[in-house]
Amino acid sequence: MLIEVKENIIKIKSFAFSIRIVRLYQYMCDSRKEFVMSKQLLRCGTSVGALIREAEQAESRSDFIHKLGVAQKEINETLYWLELLRATDYLAELEFESINQNALEIIKILTSIIKSTKSNKTIDKNN
Repeated sequence: MLIEVKENIIKIKSFAFSIRIVRLYQYMCDSRKEFVMSKQLLRCGTSVGALIREAEQAESRSDFIHKLGVAQKEINETLYWLELLRATDYLAELEFESINQNALEIIKILTSIIKSTKSNKTIDKNN
């Protein structure tokens, strides 16, 4: 149900973000010997893109909104784990800022898509 334009920005950005999360997880395990928080980060950080892909095959507009809403919650949880890793010095400031900016960008795009889809849903009901 995602509208195909030339490029699907949220799909591209969420996939690139998932790659960064996987690489960060590998770094945390190999170099920092951190396994618990990084596993949580891996789960929620990679689920965002999967949920966005799932939303493409939504059965209805409501299903589409719901799936993107879950993706929004997952990226918010990802932000939590990134902040915690930074606060406990597992991530340096520069490492944190870069990936945190990516996450914030994704949450803004998701919020925008959800709002516009809900708005269009209201318009459709009135017609």
